[in-house]
Amino acid sequence: MKQVDDLDQLNRKSFIVAEPYPERVLQFGEGNFLRAFVDWQFDKMNKLAEWNTGVVIVQPQPGGMVEKLNEQDGLYTVILEGIKDGQAMKEHTVVECVTRGLNPYGSDYVEYEALSQKPELRFVVSNTTEAGITYMPEDRLEDRPQKSFPGKLAAFLYKRFQFFGGDQNKGLVIIPCELIDRNGDALKEIVLRYADQWGLGAEFTAWLEEANTFCNSLVDRIVPGYPRDRIHEIQAELGYKDDLVVVGEQYHLWVIEGPQWLKEELPAHLAGLNVLIVDDMSPYRTRKVRILNGAHMALTPVAYLYGLDTVGQAVEHDVMGVFIQALIREEIISTLDSPEAELDLYADDVIERFRNPYVNHYVMSIALNSVSKFKTRNLPSLLQYVKQHKALPAKMVFSLASLLVFYRGDRNGEPIALADEAEVLGAFGELWSRYDGSLAEAQQLTEQVLGKQAWWGQDLNQVEGLTEQTAQHVYEMTSRGIKETLESLTGNGVPRA
Repeated sequence: MKQVDDLDQLNRKSFIVAEPYPERVLQFGEGNFLRAFVDWQFDKMNKLAEWNTGVVIVQPQPGGMVEKLNEQDGLYTVILEGIKDGQAMKEHTVVECVTRGLNPYGSDYVEYEALSQKPELRFVVSNTTEAGITYMPEDRLEDRPQKSFPGKLAAFLYKRFQFFGGDQNKGLVIIPCELIDRNGDALKEIVLRYADQWGLGAEFTAWLEEANTFCNSLVDRIVPGYPRDRIHEIQAELGYKDDLVVVGEQYHLWVIEGPQWLKEELPAHLAGLNVLIVDDMSPYRTRKVRILNGAHMALTPVAYLYGLDTVGQAVEHDVMGVFIQALIREEIISTLDSPEAELDLYADDVIERFRNPYVNHYVMSIALNSVSKFKTRNLPSLLQYVKQHKALPAKMVFSLASLLVFYRGDRNGEPIALADEAEVLGAFGELWSRYDGSLAEAQQLTEQVLGKQAWWGQDLNQVEGLTEQTAQHVYEMTSRGIKETLESLTGNGVPRA
């Protein structure tokens, strides 16, 4: 076996691939998730359904990875590890659908703008983080490029409208993958807002509405990303160097709320992919965000403070595993409207995915922007539980308290690499600097945090008993430690109501 340093670099010279496909997809975002989920599926459709579609990736921020992507001619390896048809399975594929990457903040801007003139261009996909679909009033039409993703898209569509003279057949199908509710509707609303702000005219607005299709979508695949801790071993197994290897689980689901004719243009079914074109994606989104994403976020501060570093370690742990199972089945599922048997089956799938023997999904990779994630993924379950049961969901409240302690930035004397908005980190830093370890100060800190309406969308101190119960957990965790606190609440580690 060759040493890693002697291996050839993955590119179109060293790896025999088909000629580049016609560029029919414009993709905003070059991160691990899009490459291991969307582009992996597009590659499958090319190879199994003769879709004949290339993807141009546009870097949505000044700093990014398109230079490295271009060094490999758009090629990279997706490694899927996990449970498939009841069996542990590991497989890999080289994704060939990406034709090139562009950085519109530099010399690539002209090439990026020229994409608007491609008659074959048909789709736009994106994942610019949960904060990416944002209106920035300072964006102008003449910017090269606009700062926001919706601003870039509005300007791009206007250039296409102008070049093709408003041709109704040159509109695009736009499928954002950002994890916000009704992402397509939100994106369209901001694009229309820019059209009005920039005075682009009624004809363009009508073309936006009539010729283009903005789809809401839901994406579901756990993608740990680049396997830094075992990349040399993986490259030796592959037999070539690949600096863009991305690891994901076997499971995937893409729910797209859009017209039924989209099935013909997006032939995922012919490639055996789990893509659903539906009239209403709401039940799928609520189920996924509350159970999978909600469980991820709820376990993250508890598990990390407990001393566990990965999701797999947490679900297999005799205390944490029981905690997570109970949180999902007793507190989250009870707040959802879908049939209980269907929810139980989905929960079984989620736990199985969490147990994935191949993937080290570090909880700290979930911890980015934890406050906004808890608001989106967990707070709806907490509030709905209170509304339905007239009581607090004990496990979710314990997770909330753990989140506050997590932002203290200390795990057994070791600093925690907190990553959040500067305002959030600054507020927690100030509050914890005043903490003296007393129950009264825990109460004061909790009141201050739960009262931040800008974080939570409301004053959570108004939820009966929430401040007191959260503060009690905070006090006990900081005085006795999270292990003793969690384990003493009940014999099996699950907090009592």
